[in-house]
Amino acid sequence: MKKTSRLEAFSDGVLAIIITIMVLELKVPKGADLAALRPLLPVFLGYILSFVYLGIYWSNHHHLLHITEKISGGVLWANLNLLFWLSLFPFATAWMGNNSSVAIPTAFYGCVLFLAAFAWFILQRLILANHSSESLLVQIMGVSFKEKISPVLYLAAIFLAFIKPWISDIIYVGVALVWIIPDRRIERAVAERQKDEA
Repeated sequence: MKKTSRLEAFSDGVLAIIITIMVLELKVPKGADLAALRPLLPVFLGYILSFVYLGIYWSNHHHLLHITEKISGGVLWANLNLLFWLSLFPFATAWMGNNSSVAIPTAFYGCVLFLAAFAWFILQRLILANHSSESLLVQIMGVSFKEKISPVLYLAAIFLAFIKPWISDIIYVGVALVWIIPDRRIERAVAERQKDEA
């Protein structure tokens, strides 16, 4: 059994629960025509955005742990820290969706995104610290441009929410689109290692 399998299974379960809670926030419209959907549109769009973000975290988490050889108590706590911030997605999503174009809910959503990104950075750094410089993980991982620019954009969106909340919404969507394509470094490295071992 892989050393990270329990950590992966726990994280997958928590993410599944988070998504379930988010979808339960979607209320059935009171009417049977398309006009009844109009008031629910901001909530539904917020759900889609948060679902995409959770999918991005799940995918990157899977790739990172796929090549992780050692975990420590610090890594376990860093993973819990990440899951804590991700667990606020349902609340932040519902609050922003029910109050579209309102500064504080929009800024709060950005705060959750920023703190989740920071938690991801901590998790990644602690995992790397547990590996030797010769390990495949350390050789291929570094801070990518996406990892550098995303927190800056989140902070900008938080402040812009108090000026024009719709600009913040565009930034949140833009960052998600940048991350839709998963990090291919790990997949390439694993494929090359398997080729060498064959």
